[in-house]
Amino acid sequence: MLDRPQNALVDPYGRTIDYVRLSVTDRCDFRCRYCMPRDIKFLPKPDILTLEELERLGSTLIGLGIRKIRITGGEPLVRRDIIRLFRGLGERLGAGLEELTLTTNASQLPHFASDLYGAGVRRINISLDSLDADNFARIARPGNFGAVMAGIEAAREAGLKVKINMVALRGVNDHEIPDMVRWCGAKGLDLSLIEIMPIGAVDGQRSAWYLPLPRVKQALEKTFTLTPSNHATAGPSRYFDINETGGRIGFITPLSEKFCENCNRIRITCTGVLYMCLGQNDKVDLRQALRCDKTGAALKAAIRGAIEKKPEAHDFETAAAVGRPAVARHMNVTGG
Repeated sequence: MLDRPQNALVDPYGRTIDYVRLSVTDRCDFRCRYCMPRDIKFLPKPDILTLEELERLGSTLIGLGIRKIRITGGEPLVRRDIIRLFRGLGERLGAGLEELTLTTNASQLPHFASDLYGAGVRRINISLDSLDADNFARIARPGNFGAVMAGIEAAREAGLKVKINMVALRGVNDHEIPDMVRWCGAKGLDLSLIEIMPIGAVDGQRSAWYLPLPRVKQALEKTFTLTPSNHATAGPSRYFDINETGGRIGFITPLSEKFCENCNRIRITCTGVLYMCLGQNDKVDLRQALRCDKTGAALKAAIRGAIEKKPEAHDFETAAAVGRPAVARHMNVTGG
């Protein structure tokens, strides 16, 4: 383990910020119904940071004590020449950076899994909300179920450790959760269940899909033996070992069981806007500092200033109670 940098980023509540989710695009080849409206308008390409700017931003963050970088989107692998960024940041592994990873819908993994491994990625998260092709299409609108399944296999063959992320949707895919547990166990994949979050307006009433995960856990324990696990990642998932499958399941519970007291992360959009909290509007625009000050001093000062304003917690509970988004921006804008 690397020694903690003397200039570590520490927020007003004493939390060390060592993890960034860095978005490289707001574009996605899926239109998941809980994530975005079907007719969403994507950002103009000139607004998006270049790969060179993203790499310089990543390197600056590493110099400020960020140890883990997760590349996100949108769907990060639809960004042209994205492997260049992975290779550039991958060169910092062992030199300040401990982990480089990504979240993906897996549709492009048949083309990129081996290159990702070659760039230093060892662990990835794959979003998969259904094992039924028809239900998958209803959720992803339509997505490409065959490409996703091929992508998962390509990742495994390349040597990447895969964790499946499944958003639990009441009345949509909740009946599939036990089968997902068994399938992941048989494939040797970890699984995280995620509560739906009130981020951005979507087609339909998101509150109708909300399913508290403590209730899901109680139901699963009628079939499976769940034992608290010592396994942990940089994210908020709370893991349990599953005796019957030999696998692991995590629960991400932003609404039912808030975990803000242990928050160690920030998110940066593909346009260079740093959000200190997923569920708040507090932000700092880094683009001018990134583009106008080649010394990097202004960029470092802007990042440190943002951390000094990081809020204590999100407001998801209030938003869920009234059935409206906590923030207007969609998840593909903030970065997953």
